[in-house]
Amino acid sequence: MSEQRLISELEQLVSEGRNPNTMHIDLLSTFDILREINYEDQTVPAAVEKVIPAIAAVVNQIVAAFQKGGRLIYMGAGTSGRLGVLDASECPPTFSVPPNMVIGLIAGGPDALRRSIEGAEDDPEQGRQALQDINLTAADVVVGIAVSGRTPYVIGGLNYAKSVGAVTVALSCNPNSVIAGIADLAISPVVGPEILTGSTRLKSGTAQKLILNMLTTASMIRIGKSYQNLMVDVHASNKKLVARASRIVMQATGCTQEDARRVLDQTGNDVKLAILMEITGMGIEEARVALQNAGGFLRKAISAKTA
Repeated sequence: MSEQRLISELEQLVSEGRNPNTMHIDLLSTFDILREINYEDQTVPAAVEKVIPAIAAVVNQIVAAFQKGGRLIYMGAGTSGRLGVLDASECPPTFSVPPNMVIGLIAGGPDALRRSIEGAEDDPEQGRQALQDINLTAADVVVGIAVSGRTPYVIGGLNYAKSVGAVTVALSCNPNSVIAGIADLAISPVVGPEILTGSTRLKSGTAQKLILNMLTTASMIRIGKSYQNLMVDVHASNKKLVARASRIVMQATGCTQEDARRVLDQTGNDVKLAILMEITGMGIEEARVALQNAGGFLRKAISAKTA
């Protein structure tokens, strides 16, 4: 693509526009710069709120995929790719899911997480290859993340995902983007021009982070990874999380710390199982069967026992 054509395309993007509110930001004091940043950031949740129906439609597809043994796969370049990898990496410790259930792919591979390999985004073949390397199937959901909505790496990945039969999703911060035209579903929050023109790690990145939080958190809740608003499938992999496991059992059941530790020791720090045993008085094997019969939903298992 010629430089002139690329400039022309960028001029059409909301995310690349100049923000009239910050034209004199280089003349401001530190305090006033920060106040301007904060003012602009406050507009992001409102933009996300407008696309909640689209987010909900994607969550429903993710839940359906998980229930069939499928995966959620994020792919993007630069900041967009890093945010996808971040969200994916937090799912195993938070929800005790396998590391390959939510996958983050970034143009340029793992090295791009620490240093900029921006040229990698220009190759659609890399997007296709990345999905082939993880053996993409029709059971999966692929979310292409690109603020501009025109990143070749993401376009290549989405086109390949469609050819396989996977559900495809476009997450961009520009209306009527290229990737929105490719994908089955599109989430397009419009947060407007950035404080610094084109620095889309700012408001656009914040919008992406909020939406990725919503996609995985809502999907995990829908497949039984919470009880009330407690993370009952948390994986106690360090001292802080071991303490949190005890606290969750105490909060869910009203038991003492000693009782929480006793039942967690019996279950190998399985919080969900410990809560079920403490509330219902079940033995460990009976509780395991009850949870299995309830499809992993703790509230259902408790209700079935106490009904």
